Amino acid sequence: MGLRTFLNKDHFVDTPVPALKSIPQRTKATGVGPIMTDTSRGLPERPMSPHLQVWRWHITMACSILHRGCVIGLYVGSVLLAGWALALALGPDAYAGYTALLGSLLGKLVMLGLTFALFFNIAYTIRQTFWDAGVGFAPRTADMSGAAAIAFAVVATAVTWVIAAATGAL
Repeated sequence: MGLRTFLNKDHFVDTPVPALKSIPQRTKATGVGPIMTDTSRGLPERPMSPHLQVWRWHITMACSILHRGCVIGLYVGSVLLAGWALALALGPDAYAGYTALLGSLLGKLVMLGLTFALFFNIAYTIRQTFWDAGVGFAPRTADMSGAAAIAFAVVATAVTWVIAAATGAL
């Protein structure tokens, strides 16, 4: 026989489940039974989420938003990679057209953004791994690890593109 907890005259009481079934529900007419939620007046007015009015901007918030954007960007990058493989499979003319598109100024800007997204995602995932272990939740540590993730992504992206330019890959 299971136990259920219900409110009985200002305190919780453990009662066998069959006993609960025999207790009448409190109604407006009788006023008898355990206190139940009254929704007859409808839902109360709820304020908007306070994040727009209350929270100040901080690096941890920026990292969270940036991470979401980078994940979307990496999804777009996977579609571009699939397009590259398809162009490769379709033959030399299709491949030449696709690489010309990626080699254009717009294509290089997209690839630069994807490079940043990849490195930021690596750094952010390492940061999250420490958080999963319960380390790094102090506000100062969280801010520093967020700034370090962004700095790593910027520096690694710059180094990658400098190497690509020096080797003639651009």
